[in-house]
Order: sequence, then structure tokens, then C-alpha cells
Amino acid sequence: MQTRLADDARKRVVWGIALVLIAVTALLGAGPGAATATALPAPPVPVLSWGPCSDGQGDGFECATARVPLDYRRPTGATIPLAVTRRLAADPAHRTGVLVLHPGGPGNSGVNFARNSYAALPAALRDGFDVVGYDMRGVARSGQVECWNDAEYSAAVDAARGVPGPGALQTAVRQGQEFAAACRERSGGLVPFVGTASNAKDLDLLRQALGEETLTFYGRSFGSYVGTVYAAQFPKRVRAMVLDGGYDPRRYADVPYAYDAAQFTALDAAVGRFLDWCAQNAAACGFGGGTPRQAFEQLKRDLDADPVITASGRPATGYTLAYRLMFNINSGKEIWPYLGEALALAQAHKPSFLLSPPSPASFDFLNVNMAVECADRVYPTSKVLLGALVGAEAASAPLLGPPIGLGPPTYDHNHAPTCAQWQAERPSRYEGSYRAAGSAPILVLGTTGDPDTPYRDAVALAGTLDAGRLLTFSGEGHTAYNRSACVSALVNDYLATLALPARGTVCADETPPEALGRRTTGPVEVDETNDVIPTLR
Repeated sequence: MQTRLADDARKRVVWGIALVLIAVTALLGAGPGAATATALPAPPVPVLSWGPCSDGQGDGFECATARVPLDYRRPTGATIPLAVTRRLAADPAHRTGVLVLHPGGPGNSGVNFARNSYAALPAALRDGFDVVGYDMRGVARSGQVECWNDAEYSAAVDAARGVPGPGALQTAVRQGQEFAAACRERSGGLVPFVGTASNAKDLDLLRQALGEETLTFYGRSFGSYVGTVYAAQFPKRVRAMVLDGGYDPRRYADVPYAYDAAQFTALDAAVGRFLDWCAQNAAACGFGGGTPRQAFEQLKRDLDADPVITASGRPATGYTLAYRLMFNINSGKEIWPYLGEALALAQAHKPSFLLSPPSPASFDFLNVNMAVECADRVYPTSKVLLGALVGAEAASAPLLGPPIGLGPPTYDHNHAPTCAQWQAERPSRYEGSYRAAGSAPILVLGTTGDPDTPYRDAVALAGTLDAGRLLTFSGEGHTAYNRSACVSALVNDYLATLALPARGTVCADETPPEALGRRTTGPVEVDETNDVIPTLR
């Protein structure tokens, strides 16, 4: 009883510190107001010369390169190339327009997203739209950002632990400073210009290059922020827009510590619900013997002390387990039995998709992920605030908070140590209103148990947009489209006909966990380097 009381008291202290400091940073972190607009010449519209894609897959897509301004303050100056792909409408006689698919990340290839997601779209969308994707600036074929190289990233993630020891916070702050310095050294001519205001301007130049008066757009996760900023800058150019797993844009950009705190909480809560299911369904889960939370904490410690050496020769530690679980928990309840199986394999030191160290492809993704968010978001520069808030946020989410929050620069939850020490200018950051006044109706999708973009963000985004309409998916996992037949039918109808779902609509048809032997197909393991719209089951 003494221990329990001490733990409760410690939690109250952590939360007290976090709440006070978050309130302070909410005041300190507000971004500057929008600069006074000055008349600039219009940037040239790119000329797209379509031809076969270089990989020769023969999937019906064609590819082109669009040259867009590097710095929109100099719209007729230096340019950068953007890789673009499209597949023409299957029924040209009834063609509606262009449907742009934008992946999450930031850091995922939009070219790959469009091509890999095409088959998951219903015939009505494939028939009526040219399906288009592009690699946004700084990503893959459009000038890959490099901050840390593969060797530096490998060394950092291989040394990270699932149960960080004393000094982990100081190490995270030092690594953030080193990462920011490496971005300036290796990509200093690009990183100031990878922010979302410029990406949205690129999107509008692509619209013009494609010959469209208005745009039909689906963006998931980070792609929802791109869509939000596009609508804010070009509201009259929106025909239809679906923002899936929406961000609360103002908190994301201007009050980042508070935004991060909610992400830590959402991630840990989702993992906690999975482990609670394991406790109540021990046979179906196959991990933990009825006490999965304790088993999970012990597994992190065991892997730290005795890592599994993978086929690549690299160690899989408790950090590796936490890193992979952070992404795979996004698949929702249908993957829970497979997560249980993967944890049991890890416990036995056998190969498991949760014991796959981040790869060079992961490092490409993570370099961009960090650079774009540091270009978009303004953290207070106080190192006292940095240390206090990062430490409090990690402690508030005990399952994954410490390894992710106090680990090396990787994904959303630990951007603060780098972005608070970011020295590059931010001319491509968006700083205006997010209302998108005058736009067509915009459909926002929110999943109540989303581990990555909390449901509250979708609610806030729908309320921020002048013409926002919220569609709720009551379920686990990240994003909603094609994870719910109900959501998908409503989204497809809106994209094709502009018919909006009724206000207050809630879909509650998530695929439940199924015993491993009953499923005819295995789970789709979530790889942070390969975003894709899932095939509706």
C-alpha cells in the first residue's frame, strides 16, 4: 500500500509540473503573426511532360517532373524538382477531375502512396478521377533531406534503451542539438524551405499544371495538415477535401509542447487498451500470462540487458520493441492477436516484426519527418523548459513515453529536443488563419482511439474550419478511411458527388480481434517508410 500511494503521489507531481509548464509554454510558444503581404510575381506554372515511370512497373501510372520555386519569396528564382505520378480516369467520358492522394509522415513518398493505394479505391473514384500523387519537397525523388547519415542513425538507435537510465534526458538534448547541426551542415540549402506553406503552394502549382480549376484531395495524418494549409491559402480552389486523422493546426504549429503531451497520452492509452485486452483474453493474446503490463515492462528490461541479434547483425533492444509497437499499434483491434504473438516471440528471443531495428529506408523517412516539423513548428528555445517538459511528458506515459521521448531524434513524440534547438530560418512555415473562409465543405475524419493523431484534434480541426464537417469512427487505430465500411461509403460518396454525411454521424464498425487461426490473411505490418490506404476487409 505504501508503494501504491507513493506511485500515485509521484504521478500527481509529474502531472502538476506538466500542466503548469504547458500553460507557460502555451503563452511563450505562440507563433508570430502573419507578415504583411507584399505583391510578388506569380511563379511559373510547371510544364509536365508525362512518360513511363522509371521503375517500369507497368501499372498504368505515368510520371513527370514539376519544377517549383525553392523559395516562394523569390518565385521566379531557383527551382527544385518534384516527382509526380498519375493514372488517368478509367472512364474518361464521365471524368470529374483530379484526385490527389497525400500520405502521412511527413517523410512518406506521395508517388508510392498513390500507386500502392490505387487498388484500394472504389471503382467510382478510379473511373471518375485522374489519381495523382507527388513526392513533396525534401522527400525521396524530390530532393531527399539528409541530416544524420545511416551510420550515425544506426549508432544512436542501437544504443537506445527501452528503459532509459540516468542521463537519458541529457543525452536526448545533446543528440537533438547534434541532429539540428547536421541538418544545417548537410541540407542547409533546403531545410528552411521544406515547410508546409511552401508544400501547399507546390500543390496549387500542380493543380494549375494539371489544368484543373479546383482540387479534390484526400490527405491522411500529416497529409491532413497539408490539406488544411492548402485550404487556408487557396479556399476557392477546393472542390472536395477529406482530412483523415486531422491535426489541431494551431496547437500543432504554435503550442507544440501541449500538442506533444496529448500525443504521448494517446499513444500510451492505446497500448494500454491492447494490454488490457490481453489480460482479459489471455489465450487469444498469447502474451503475459494474464499480467501483460508487468510482462511488457519486464520484456523491455530483458531485451535491454540481452538484445536479440537480428539477421542484419544489429541488436534489437527494448527500444526497438517500443519503436515498432508505436507504429504497429496504429492498425487497430484487428492486429491485436498478432501483436500478442509478436510479443511472445520477442519474449522467447525469436524473430518478430516488433524486433526490426530502423533501417536506412527508415532513416530517410525520419530525417524528413524531423526537418519538416522543425520548419513548421516553433518551440520555445529555453533549455530549462525543454528538459522539464520532455521529462514530464515521458513520465506521464510510462509504457512507451520514456524510450520514445528520451530516445534519439526519430518520430513525432521526441521532436522537441531538436526543434527547440533549430537554428535554420522558417520562411516556409504557415502562420495565417486556418479558417479557410470561403472554401467548399471539408470532411474531417477522427478516430476515437487514434494513437497518433488524437481524436480531440479532429474535433478541433472541424471546429476551426469555417466549412468543416466531422465524421467520427468509434474504434482503435490511426485514421479511418478503408478501416470502416461505414466511413468509406460516406467518404466515397462525398468525393464523387459532394454529398456530406449528416452532422454528428458516428461509425462503429471496426473489425474486431480475430483468433489467429480464423484469418485467411496475415496482418499488414506497419512500416513507417511505406504509407498506404488499406484494402477494406
